[in-house]
Amino acid sequence: MIDLSNYKAIIFDMDGTLVDSMGAHIDAWQLTCKAFDYPFDRAYQHSLGGVPTIETVQLMNAKYGKNHNPSEVAVYKKQAFERLDHIPNLIQDTLEVFNHYKASMPIAVGTGSDKQHAQWVLDKHGLLSQLSALVTSDDVANGKPHPETFVRAAELMGVDPQFCVVFEDTEMGRKAALDGGMSCFMIENNRLVY
Repeated sequence: MIDLSNYKAIIFDMDGTLVDSMGAHIDAWQLTCKAFDYPFDRAYQHSLGGVPTIETVQLMNAKYGKNHNPSEVAVYKKQAFERLDHIPNLIQDTLEVFNHYKASMPIAVGTGSDKQHAQWVLDKHGLLSQLSALVTSDDVANGKPHPETFVRAAELMGVDPQFCVVFEDTEMGRKAALDGGMSCFMIENNRLVY
């Protein structure tokens, strides 16, 4: 088990870190890209994991020279994801960390997903009630790679950022953690990388 005794709180990203949902999100983006005539690039979409959907649309508009309404595209993507009827599995490596430390330190989730979706996913797996804090895209003005999501989670747990450790699966999330003054461990291909 990873030694986190130097920290006082843990913050997990959700999609791709705590739950294996990135594949379904990418599939939903593929449907959305087709509907709105964006080129679809699986690697690019994965690199934006953790970025709130509205901000992802803004980045895609800029990258591909489009002028789609971000809210309209975001609603379509959310509906596309829900039509997939996908309940993601938990990622074993991070679940083991969660279960090992939940009795000894506060745990939060900081995600780019909206509150309704995050609560649904976490509740399906019985994790929501075990969290000390949940910060979603609905709770912040600036999504990842800005550190606000993780800093807000630290505030809600009453722990200084320097004593928090973040688990993430994207470089944007890692940047958010480090810029927020926190340590970060990465998940790659559903495995914890030390």
